[in-house]
Order: sequence, then structure tokens, then C-alpha cells
Amino acid sequence: MRIDFYNCINTVKTLKRNKMRSFLTSLGIIIGISAVIIIMALGAGAHSLVVNQIQGIGSDLLAVLPGGSEEDGPPASVMGLNITTLIYDDAVAIADRIEGVTAVSAYVRGVATASWQNKTDDTSFLGVTDEYLMVETNAEVDKGRFFSPEEADQVSRVAVLGSSVANELFANNNPIGESIKINKEPFRVIGVMKERGTAAFQDNDDQIFIPLFTGQKLMLGINYLTFIRVKVASGADMEYVAEQVRGVLRDQHDIDDPHDDDFSVRSQQEALSTLDDITTTLNYFLAMVAAISLLVGGIGIMNIMLVSVSESTREIGLRKAVGATRRDISLHYLIQTIILTLFGGIVGIMFGVFIAFIVSVVANAMGYEWAFVVSAGSIILAVGFTIVIGLVFGWYPARKAAKLSPIEALRYE
Repeated sequence: MRIDFYNCINTVKTLKRNKMRSFLTSLGIIIGISAVIIIMALGAGAHSLVVNQIQGIGSDLLAVLPGGSEEDGPPASVMGLNITTLIYDDAVAIADRIEGVTAVSAYVRGVATASWQNKTDDTSFLGVTDEYLMVETNAEVDKGRFFSPEEADQVSRVAVLGSSVANELFANNNPIGESIKINKEPFRVIGVMKERGTAAFQDNDDQIFIPLFTGQKLMLGINYLTFIRVKVASGADMEYVAEQVRGVLRDQHDIDDPHDDDFSVRSQQEALSTLDDITTTLNYFLAMVAAISLLVGGIGIMNIMLVSVSESTREIGLRKAVGATRRDISLHYLIQTIILTLFGGIVGIMFGVFIAFIVSVVANAMGYEWAFVVSAGSIILAVGFTIVIGLVFGWYPARKAAKLSPIEALRYE
């Protein structure tokens, strides 16, 4: 034990004499460990962000999207394709024919430039049915009213403003009853929505709500839908209702084979499950990619240790001449390698946690619900890699030093 203790003290003294070289030797480990911690922390934070965004829509909703998909794959409509297979009659059939459905809203979406007097705002509009308030979570009118069923059934030029649009155009003025232009078309403002924030990465406050048929015929010149949302009754079986929706849409579209579906029905639970699988796999893949830099750092440490053995050849010969064993010499350089890698690992963990914390602070300051998560698994993985690299890449230099002949070592110049 005295020899091991002496080796540790002697190793620390050796490293302190070459502080800059010791730091540069550990730099590869620091970068690799930091990368592992940062990637896994950012992956967990991004996962929490997406989960919060999806849950912000509501856990009791089914989304009906145009275009078919594989059971676990993304719908074709989210791949950037313009698909026109959903129409308003589909939404009506779902509402009329399925028990366990409390409300259905059909949607179309478009970009817009809204103007009032000398003020303009580049935003988007959402054409919806009058049941929008029943379907959407936390959707409430702050001032005025939402459009009526009669207005929703016609090409009515009425608009309900999101809170951000109202502030941008009217500031402290009352917008109710005012006439605005949306893409140069005149509309009468009948309401302003309460502030809601973002959900599914859509800023609900930075948009204008108009009747569905107005959005289709007047603004876009189309007869199809962007998507449909179905609110399921409390206590109802989501998967059963989803299968009922599929059955109704197959009748509507004259589809006999489910493989020919030209629509996709997804629940929030399915979306979260798919997301969890994807992000977990991606996180570990990226962590393994980052771990490659640990191997590079380990090779760098091994090279430096070989140089150190070469520089200390006479010292090794002298120590062997006065009684040091191969084990003593081997432990000296193995301990030196482990200390370097542990130093790099500790600094890398601290730096990685710091960067992950800064990212979470910045993301939350920007209005995103980004959780600061540094899992015990990522710390254990980082420390495990550090120890393994120290042992693996320190073994060869230590073995080489231990095998030196004392007579040849003393003659070394």
C-alpha cells in the first residue's frame, strides 16, 4: 500500500510539473464527455418541449390528416405534400355517425397580411367551424364573440383576432366592430381571443380566425381541408373511437381495403409514443457518435504517455536499479493516465452540464417549455467511458515502461 500511495503522490507531482501538457492531454476527453452530456441533455430537453407542445393541444383529441401512412409512420401530409383527400362532408359524417364524439372542427390554413389604417401585420389565418372553441384546449374569447353557426355556414366576412394580432394592429384601441383587410379582403372584427401561447409549434396568438367556408372559397379558392380535429368524450376509449372514425371515412371515400386509406387518424397518445421511441433512439445514436471523440482523446492520451515514457527512460532505469518492480513502474504510468482521464471526465461533465443549463435558460426565456434534464444515465455513461479509456489506453504505455531493461534505460540519452 505504501508503494501505491507513493505512486499516486509521485504521479500528481509529475502532472503538476507539466500543467499545460496535462491539460492539453485531457482536452480530448473533456470535449468528448461534454459532447455526450450536452447531446443527451439537449435530447431530453427537446423531448420535453415536443411533449409539452403536443399535450398543449389536448389529450382527448384525435387528429384526422389527409394522406395515408404506415401504422407507425408519419402521415403523408406532414412530409410537405399538398393532399386534397379530406372535405367538409367528412367532418360532418364523423360528428353525426359516431358516438363518443362531443365536437368536430374542420380547418384550413393560409398566410395573410392583415391591415388596419396605416398598420400591417404579416400573420396567418385559420378557417374553422363554429365548434372550434369546443374542440381546442384553452380556447376562449377575451373580447366580443366568436362567429355563430349561421355565420360559419356562409361566406361571412367576420374575423376573430389572436391576441398578438390585436396588439399589433390596434395597440390600446378597441378592435371590436372595426373593419380590417386580410389579403386586401375586407373583414369586420367581432372578437379577440385570450392569450394562449404555442401548441404543436403553432403560435395560437399570432393568427386570425375566420369561418371555414370563407377561408376555403374567398381566401384560398379550394374545397378541401387541411385537417380535422375530433374531441372525444371523457371516459371513451380513444382507440375504439379512432377505429370508428376510420370506418366512417372509408365509407365516405369508398375504400374497401385499409391499406388504400387516403387519410390518417392519430391520437395524442400515439404521437407521444412514436416521439418517445424516435427521440430515445436518436439520443443514444448521437451520444455514441459523440463518444467517438472520446476514442480520439484516448489515443491522444496514449501518444502523450508514450512520449512521457520515452522522456523518463533514465528515471525508470534509476528506479528499477534501486529496487522498483515492474508492477511499481506499470502502476505509476497507469495511475497517471487514469488521473488525466478522470480530470478530463470531471471537467467535461461540469462543462456539459453548464452548457445544457444555459440552453434551457435561453429556450425558456424565448417562451419555450424546455426542461433542464441531466440524467443519471448520461453521467454514469460518461464516467464509465472515462474509466474504460483510462485503463485501455494507459495499459500499453505502462506495459512498455515496465518492460524496460534497467541497464539499457540508464544508458538512454
